[in-house]
Amino acid sequence: MCGIFAYLNYKTPKTKAQILQILVAGLKRLEYRGYDSAGLAVDKTPNQIIVFKRTGNVSRLEDAVTSQEEVQNQDKVENHAGIAHTRWATHGEVTEHNAHPQASSKNYEFVVIHNGIITNYKEIKTMLIKEGFQFDSETDTEVAAKLCLYFYNYLLKTSNIKPTFRKVISKVVGLIEGAYALIFKSTIYPNEVVAVKRGSPLVLGIKSNMKSDDLSSVDIIFGEDSGFVSPANKKQGVLASQLAARLVPAEVEYFLASDISAIIEHTKKVLYIENDDMVHFDQHGHFRFYRKEPRSLSESGNREITTLELELSHLSKGGYDHYMQKEIFEQKESVFNSIRGRVNFVTNSIHLGGLKSHITSINRCRRIIFIACGTSYHSALATRQLVEELTDLPVSVELASDFMDRNVPIFRDDTCIFISQSGETADTLNALQYCRGRGSLCVGITNTVSSAIARLTDCGVFLNAGPEIGVASTKAYTSQVIAILLIALQLGQDKVSTFQRRQEIVEGLKSLSSKVEKVLELNNTMKKIAEQLKDAKSILLLGRGFQYATALEGALKIKELAYIHAEGIVSGELKHGPLALIDDSMPMIIVATRDKLWDKVQNALHQVLSRKKNPIVITTEGDTEVSQQVSQTIQVPQTVDCLQGVINVIPLQLLAYHLALLRGHNVDQPRHLAKSVTVE
Repeated sequence: MCGIFAYLNYKTPKTKAQILQILVAGLKRLEYRGYDSAGLAVDKTPNQIIVFKRTGNVSRLEDAVTSQEEVQNQDKVENHAGIAHTRWATHGEVTEHNAHPQASSKNYEFVVIHNGIITNYKEIKTMLIKEGFQFDSETDTEVAAKLCLYFYNYLLKTSNIKPTFRKVISKVVGLIEGAYALIFKSTIYPNEVVAVKRGSPLVLGIKSNMKSDDLSSVDIIFGEDSGFVSPANKKQGVLASQLAARLVPAEVEYFLASDISAIIEHTKKVLYIENDDMVHFDQHGHFRFYRKEPRSLSESGNREITTLELELSHLSKGGYDHYMQKEIFEQKESVFNSIRGRVNFVTNSIHLGGLKSHITSINRCRRIIFIACGTSYHSALATRQLVEELTDLPVSVELASDFMDRNVPIFRDDTCIFISQSGETADTLNALQYCRGRGSLCVGITNTVSSAIARLTDCGVFLNAGPEIGVASTKAYTSQVIAILLIALQLGQDKVSTFQRRQEIVEGLKSLSSKVEKVLELNNTMKKIAEQLKDAKSILLLGRGFQYATALEGALKIKELAYIHAEGIVSGELKHGPLALIDDSMPMIIVATRDKLWDKVQNALHQVLSRKKNPIVITTEGDTEVSQQVSQTIQVPQTVDCLQGVINVIPLQLLAYHLALLRGHNVDQPRHLAKSVTVE
């Protein structure tokens, strides 16, 4: 959930002001991951660290940093390592004491930034207190910093030789449990940094004057040479050391971050750090990858350096007031990009390259299980009916957290589909590991090519929606719906019985982007409706069939952004309890676009009208029957039933956006939330 960032420059002279500017800019790119507090650590002198911390967003930290005398010094430092952090609170209140970096003591022998959770921190904290350590924060992270000092003193005392930074950290990593990405800095080891990863995302960017051919891959050192206790491959270790030495040019800058968004403005050359990797940067700018053992028998001991295709312009607001506003209006393009190259409108056929070799296995499976959280869960609900219809397979949709609580029986002939915008959602990843361990076929649907879900699944589909920065998901949801529909179409592609139905859906896909563009013209209409609802305490949203998920997703957006209690209800369940909530003070929105369940939705509408309640109704363009019954309708373009939710959800996204603005809330950074949920 947190954002971590480090900037290391070797033989690249920078002033302190320049270094701090890079660190703060990196945090701003990662602020969507958490904005309860922020902090950073830089060198005051080669053997003295200075730490800045502030509660609130990164701009408050920036103000604090720029007012310091140390920043005014224009002397350049040739080598330096700085670390920075933006926090989403998990352990301890939002205070400066609980902000990162956390330190081993007031002398800052070791400082650490952390994304994730250390699950056994209480036991470690108890042990360290008995050893005389005093704790200043309520965080789990502080135990990692104090463990560094504990093991440093222990190794120094037992061997009478100063241990390497890497050896100290390997001892720490051997003791802590949980999911984490950690970056360590120390006054004892000036200009050195050690980064480790287990579960939480971490990526390394490299900026140098070397030729591209020389920056293609990096070897990994396994075993004893890695500082871990394991059978060693010493020949591999020597080769890796030689390669690492060759890779250091006259000038080099490194960027460690939770996400490539903080790196892309500096370099497009990146290495994705894998689970159980340790990366050590020494005082000369050499870096080496270490692992206890290979990830698999087939691992080559070589890690590829990737060239990013993302452009910095994709991460800007592009003239919009907020990222969320931009992302809502980008849905014309994101919908088109999710379809482009995958649908042949001449032959009405679907081609998903990531699934091609597994289509037969999926069609032969016992059942399909969708596993996701939040908005991604709603996208599975929105499409379950069509997947069942086109595949003739039983389909279930599971909330990842509940799935893990129940220890659901999973079999080798099950197909489990994991959906996550970021590809790093902790609950979904835990479910993925659980299903992998039981031999099921695992399919991923994600927007992030380099994510854990993309790497750990057997096959999958990328959304191609483009970066989504706003915490409340919008364009990723509509692209997820399309991705699942395309999977269903490809799975049922050879069935004669569904030929007509599939043709109808493909025709709907052809015109979907233009209809999204048209529904976005309702922006001013939704702003006026938001003005009517801005003082509401609660809002009910009703939908049925494909539109039940639309009601759920609309309610979630209103909760996330406007902080208004909102509830999505299956309209068929209205008479089984929720009808008691209806009174003059309860706003209601009914999704009643034309489909085969329209008559049943009309029944729910009549039940509401008979209680003298006048709801707002989302209805099909030109539907006079509904407009004659109610005073306020939101008319949207009609498309095929299984795609109608893509159209219908957009007015609700706009409504939530305008409600948040009218109530004075931060649209891009709703309170207590973060974009990438990397903790359970």
